[in-house]
Amino acid sequence: MDERKPKRADARRNEKALLDAAAAVFVASGVDAPVRDIAAKAGVGMGTIYRHFPTRADLVIAVFRHQVDACTEAGPALLAANDSPYAALAQWIDLFVDFLVTKHGLAGALQSDSAGFESLHAYFLDRLVPVCAELLDAAAAAGEIRAAVAPLDLMRGVGNLCIGADDPRYDARRMVKVLVAGLRCATMGT
Repeated sequence: MDERKPKRADARRNEKALLDAAAAVFVASGVDAPVRDIAAKAGVGMGTIYRHFPTRADLVIAVFRHQVDACTEAGPALLAANDSPYAALAQWIDLFVDFLVTKHGLAGALQSDSAGFESLHAYFLDRLVPVCAELLDAAAAAGEIRAAVAPLDLMRGVGNLCIGADDPRYDARRMVKVLVAGLRCATMGT
C-alpha cells in the first residue's frame, strides 16, 4: 500500500510546469538535451529537477507518462468541445503527433532497462488506445468517417508517418493530415 501523502496543488502545478518544459525541450533538442536547458525553460534551478528526477531516465519516463496522461484527458475534452467528432479526432491526432515527437529518443534513453520500456509501452497502449477508439466510434456514429478503422491501426499509421520527422525535408504533420483526411466518408466531401 502506498502511504505517500498526495502532493499539494502548488506542487502538482510546479511538477506539471517542469514536465511541460522538459517535453518542449525534448521536442526541440531530443531527450539528451542538457538539464540546464530544461531548468531554464521551467524557471527552476537544476537542483529542483534532480530532486524530483534523480536520473535522466526518471525524467524521460515522467515526461512520457505526463504526455500520455495529457493525451488521455484531451480526448473526452475535445469531444465535448467540438460539434464535429471528426474535428475532435483530428485535433487529438495533432496532440498525439506532438507526443510522438516528444518521445523520440526514448528507446535510446532506456535501452538498458527493457522491462521498464515494456512497462511504458503497455501504459501507452492501455491509456491511449481506448481514447482513440472513443473518438473513432463517435466520428463513425456521426457518419463522418468510415466505420472499419481500428484504433491501434490508426495510431501505428500515425507513428510510422512520424518516423524521420527530424529530417527538415520531411513534413510528417502534413502526411498525418493526409492520413486523417483519408478517414472521411466519401459522402463528406473532403
